[in-house]
Amino acid sequence: MIPPPRLRAADLLAVGTVRLRSRRLRAGLSALGVSIGIAALVGVLGITRSSQSDLLAQLDQLGTNLLTVVNGRDLAGAEAELPVPAAGMISRVDGVQQVSATAQLDTAHVFRTDRIPPVQTAGLSVRVCDARLVTTLDGALHAGAFLTAATQRYPVTVLGWQAASTLGITATGGRVWISGHWFVVAGILRSLPLAPEIDRSALIGLPVGARLFGWDGHPSRIYVRADTDRTAEVANLLARAANPENPSQVDASRPSDALSARLAAAESGTGLFLGLGAVALLVGGIGIANVMVVGVLERRTEIGLRRALGAARRHVAVQFVTESVLLAAAGGLLGVALGSGLTVAVARARGWAVLIPPTVVLGGLAAALAIGSVAGLYPALRAARMAPVDALRSG
Repeated sequence: MIPPPRLRAADLLAVGTVRLRSRRLRAGLSALGVSIGIAALVGVLGITRSSQSDLLAQLDQLGTNLLTVVNGRDLAGAEAELPVPAAGMISRVDGVQQVSATAQLDTAHVFRTDRIPPVQTAGLSVRVCDARLVTTLDGALHAGAFLTAATQRYPVTVLGWQAASTLGITATGGRVWISGHWFVVAGILRSLPLAPEIDRSALIGLPVGARLFGWDGHPSRIYVRADTDRTAEVANLLARAANPENPSQVDASRPSDALSARLAAAESGTGLFLGLGAVALLVGGIGIANVMVVGVLERRTEIGLRRALGAARRHVAVQFVTESVLLAAAGGLLGVALGSGLTVAVARARGWAVLIPPTVVLGGLAAALAIGSVAGLYPALRAARMAPVDALRSG
C-alpha cells in the first residue's frame, strides 16, 4: 500500500516562507500594516501605564489626606474673608494632624532687583505663612532652611521652586526686592505638586508681613493635614470649623483630587487610542488577506503541481495559513519593538518610570497571530479546494 503523504514541520517552514523570501517588498508592506496597529496598542498602553504610575507615585508620596480651606463668596458674590482665628479653630477638629495658615499679599510683589518696573511681576506672588507650612505640606527644601519662629520676624524669605527659577536664583544668601524692601533668601523649596500656588510665591513670616505690608491677620488659604482614615470626615467639618457663623462662605477641597482626575482623563483617552490602534490592526489584517488571495491566484500552477505530486488538500491549506501567520508574526514583533521604543522615549523625556506590562506585549503578539490566522484562512481554503487539473490548466 502507498503510504499517505506527509508534510514535515521543517518542510512546512521552508515551503511557507518561500513566497515571503521571493516577494520581500510585498511581504514587508503587508507586515508593516500589522506592525503599525500593534505599535499603536503597545505604545498607547505603555505610555498610559507609565504616566499613571508617575501620578500614583505622586499620590503615594504626597498623600491624599491634605486638605485646603480658602475664601468663598458671600451672598452678593464678593470674595469673603476667612476669620482671623480660623486656623486655630480648625486645629481643634478631631482628626486634624497639622494646620498652617497663609495669606497672599495683593499689594506686594517680588523682583530680582529694585530696578525692575513694578508692573513686571512675572506672575509671582508674595505670601505670609507660619513656620509649620513645610511640615504640613510634607515638603522639602532644595537649599537652605525654612522660616523659624525667630527668622519670620525679619525680612527673610523662602522662595518656591518656580519663583526661584523665574528670578534666576539657585542658591541661598542672596537678596530679592519685595515692594520697597530687601529680603534675604534663606531657602528654596522643592516643587510641591499639590500646592502649585506655593511654587510661584515668595514666602515671608506673619509678623514681618503685618509690619511692612499691613497684613490684617485674615488668612486666605489654610492647609490641613488630616488622619488618612478620617480625611472625608474632616473635610465635611472644615467649613463650619473655619467660619461657624457663615460656613457657606468657605470652600474646602482636597488637592489630590486633581491628580485623580488626571488619572481618569488618561484612562478615558486610552480607549480612544486603543480603538484607533485596533482599526489600524484590522486594516493590516485585511492587507495580509489581500496579499494571500492574490498569491493564490498567482500560484495556481504551483498549487496544481503540488496536488498532482501527491500533496493533500490540508497540506496546501496549512502552507498558506503558515505563510499568513509568519507574515503577521513578523509585523507583530516589529510592532512590539516600535511600541516599546516609543514608550521608553516618551517616559524618559517626561521623567517617568518606564512601565510596559508583559500582558501588553504578549497580547500584542497574540493579536497579530490571531489576525494572521484569520486573514489566511479564506485564501488557504480557496487554494485547498482547487482541483489539480483545473489549477494546471489555468496556470
